[in-house]
Amino acid sequence: MVTIRRGGSLTDEDHQLLAMWAAACAEHVLHLFEDEEPADPRPRDAIKAARAWARGQMPMMQARATGGHAMGAARPLRGAARFAAFAAGQAACVGHVAEHDLGAAAYAIKAAQTAESSHSGAALVERDWQRRQLPDQIREVVLEDQVRRNDICWSVFSDRP
Repeated sequence: MVTIRRGGSLTDEDHQLLAMWAAACAEHVLHLFEDEEPADPRPRDAIKAARAWARGQMPMMQARATGGHAMGAARPLRGAARFAAFAAGQAACVGHVAEHDLGAAAYAIKAAQTAESSHSGAALVERDWQRRQLPDQIREVVLEDQVRRNDICWSVFSDRP
């Protein structure tokens, strides 16, 4: 099966790798949510759902719904915790729309940037960490998508802080 996306097409394996990468991006900043809301499992559940979908252990609609619950956890919050929960929600929705991988990455960068507002390079540090996690098989697809969609992602994928 092939997934059609705005920039072209993806194999199932590539789509699954995008979900796993998005989950890693979201998990990297999850502590920013859990420090503020330790009793709320919804963002962590969304990250688990992204991975479960990628392994074929959860239907896409269930993973997407779990992502929606994580985004619900984000809504009443402000700052880094809010962005971290949104990152998790986006990761769980990659099975539905592959480009949600960029949403997960962008929200994770915003979470890191907000958490370390006194560090002007925090966004670049997070972005570069994310890029080091990219499997070679999807590296070009993600980097091209980041350039193509940077403007709608707060420009967090550019080289300027």
